[in-house]
Amino acid sequence: MDDIFDIAHKALVYAEKAGADETEIFCVKGRSVTIDVHRDEIDLAKESLLSGIGIRAIVNGAVGFSSTNDIPRIKEACILAVKSARIRQNDPQWSGFPEKKKLPEVIGIFDKKIEGIEIESCIDLTMELIDGAKTISSVMPTAGHFSCAGSTQLILNSRGVEIEEHETVVQASVDTTTKGTDISTASEFDVSRKLDIDFFKVGEKASLLAKRSQKGIHIETMDTPVLLEPLAFADILENTLLPSLNADNVQKGRSSLIGKINSRIAAPDLSLIDDGTFPGGIGTASSDDEGTPSKRRNIVKNGALRSFLYDCYTAGKEKKESTGNAVRSSFTSTPGISIRNLVVEYPNSDIIAGTRDGVIVNTVIGAHTANPISGDFSVEARNSFVIKNGNIGSPIKSIMISGNIFDMLSSIDGIGKDVRKVGNVITPTVRVSKMRVVG
Repeated sequence: MDDIFDIAHKALVYAEKAGADETEIFCVKGRSVTIDVHRDEIDLAKESLLSGIGIRAIVNGAVGFSSTNDIPRIKEACILAVKSARIRQNDPQWSGFPEKKKLPEVIGIFDKKIEGIEIESCIDLTMELIDGAKTISSVMPTAGHFSCAGSTQLILNSRGVEIEEHETVVQASVDTTTKGTDISTASEFDVSRKLDIDFFKVGEKASLLAKRSQKGIHIETMDTPVLLEPLAFADILENTLLPSLNADNVQKGRSSLIGKINSRIAAPDLSLIDDGTFPGGIGTASSDDEGTPSKRRNIVKNGALRSFLYDCYTAGKEKKESTGNAVRSSFTSTPGISIRNLVVEYPNSDIIAGTRDGVIVNTVIGAHTANPISGDFSVEARNSFVIKNGNIGSPIKSIMISGNIFDMLSSIDGIGKDVRKVGNVITPTVRVSKMRVVG
C-alpha cells in the first residue's frame, strides 16, 4: 500500500483537477503511548498509530475543507473540499497561502528515545511517577497520566511550499491528596520534547505540596501583593490576554487592544515574546501549520504593545505578512490563531525575599470563565501561602483572587528565577504589586 505522504503529493493534483484555485495539504503520521493512573495503579495503557490528511481548497477566495485517515478515500476528500468551497460565499479578502521561503533551523524538538520507546518502558516511567507520589508519608496519589508521541508532519501547497518535520513530546501529571481528616490536595506535571523528565520528582513535588497545604488558615479580604507561580500565571494569561492578541478577534471588534499598537499596556520592564524557534519549545517548529517560517517576535516590548498574532488570512486583510501563528489541533481541523512559545521577560530577582507581606499562589481554578474581551477574571487560588517578612508561611484554606489582566500586567514589579515551560508559555513566578484577595 502507498505511504500517505506519497499520496499527499498526488492530492494537490486531485484538488486542482476538481477545480481548486489553490490547495493546501496537511498530512501527519505518528505513534503515541498513553497511560492512565487510578490511585497508585496503572488503569489503562494504550499504544496508538496516527495517520491522516487534511485538505484546504480555495475557489474564488472561499475556503473548503475535508479530511480523512483512509488512504483510498483521499481523492474523494479532495473533491469534497473543492465542492465545499464552491457552495460557500466568495471572499475577496482572501490573499493566498504562504509562498515558499527559507526556513529557520530549529533544535531540540525531536528525541529518538521517545520515537522508539516501548510501551513497557512507558509503564516503568509511570510507576516512577507513582512511587514519587507515594514517598511522602500520609499522602497518596489519586490519579495520573503519562503520554508520549513521535510524529512527522508534511505541509504542501500549490505555491511551492513543501515542509516535512519530525517531532516528539512527552508529558506526565499526577494528582495527590493527604490522608485523614485534614484533607488537602495538589497536582504537578512536566512536559518536554526530550525524555529528560524526572518522573519520580514530579510525583514527589505533588505530594510535598499537598502535605505543606495542610492546616490552612483563613485570611481577611484585602488588597495585597500576590505572587503567581508559573502554573497560575500561565493559566490566567492564556484565558485573558491571548484572546485580545488574536488578530481575528481584533478585526471583528472583540479585543480590548484595538488601536493600541505602540501604546503602553504593561509594566515598563515587561516584555512578552512569541518565539516559534525557541530551543525545545512545545510550540517550536521551522514553520507554523500553514507553512509560514517561524520567527521570534515582540508582542509586548518594554510595556508597549508591538504586534498582534496573525495567520495568512488575517494578515492578508491588512496587507501584512503572517506572524507565523497558524496552529492546528489535528489534521481533522483547519488552523486557528494561537501562540507558539510565549516567553515572559522582566529583570529577575529573589521576589519572595523581597516581599514583606503578601500571598503566593501555585495554581488557579476557573480561569476559563474570564471575560476574553475585557480581561476581567475571578479565580479560586489553590495551594496558596502567606508571605511574611520575605518568608513563605502558613498555607491558606481558601481564597479567590480577582482583577483585570491589563491592570495586572501594569502592576507587575518583579519576577523570579524559577522559569519553567507551562505548555506553550515559558514563565517564572510573577509578582503583582497589588491584587484583590477575597478570604
